[in-house]
Amino acid sequence: FFYFPETHGISFRIQITVKEVLDTDVLLKLFFHLPVNYPSTVPDISVTSDQLTRAQCVDVREKLLEEAKQHLSEPMVHDLILWVQQHLQDVIKQSATVCNEKTTLSKGTEDGIWMLLLHLDHMRAKAKYVKTVEKWASDLRLTGRLMFMGKIILILLQGDRNSIKEYLILQKTSKVDVNSSGKKCKEKMMRVLCETELQSQHKRFQMFEVKEYSALEELQKEFETAGLTTLFSEFVPPLLK
Repeated sequence: FFYFPETHGISFRIQITVKEVLDTDVLLKLFFHLPVNYPSTVPDISVTSDQLTRAQCVDVREKLLEEAKQHLSEPMVHDLILWVQQHLQDVIKQSATVCNEKTTLSKGTEDGIWMLLLHLDHMRAKAKYVKTVEKWASDLRLTGRLMFMGKIILILLQGDRNSIKEYLILQKTSKVDVNSSGKKCKEKMMRVLCETELQSQHKRFQMFEVKEYSALEELQKEFETAGLTTLFSEFVPPLLK
């Protein structure tokens, strides 16, 4: 649970597994922000899942918000979780139908350039780890930056969506670092801060580079130059706390 001061209400994350949707179990990550005047107003909700497309997550969120309006003035989070467990299958089916109708549109989205921002907690075998990341980026034709600033380690990648997904699998399943005993180990403390389609205001990185920044302002400038000011302000300052 993540609590914020009373003036902002309360925020928390809940993970639930919904059995056998799309012939597989779906792990849903729900983020709720309850405003101070909740339940007189609906909570803000975000939905993410590795098993669903971004469009499906958006559909689930919209349906949850519609459902929330039916429960105004009564505590509703528990009801919303039950609702999504019971109705996820229907929402996905509807979402799929809409996708089929807009095949040309959704195909365009899949083929677009995607962007991924990752946060790593540490690198013990730094030189080897950096080499591995550079090799993966090169093999998958991904451009971007591996960024070091103080204790903060960020990986920003741009490229074909399937390559981004492939990179994530490599990052999670390969022995990229060593543990405190010096044994090879997998990356267990990686967080995906953002995965999104590249928008027109974002600039493409031409290559993949490893860079060290001595101050936050330098790091901020890197993001600003790439048209990613919003991405920086949303995800990087919280890492300093």
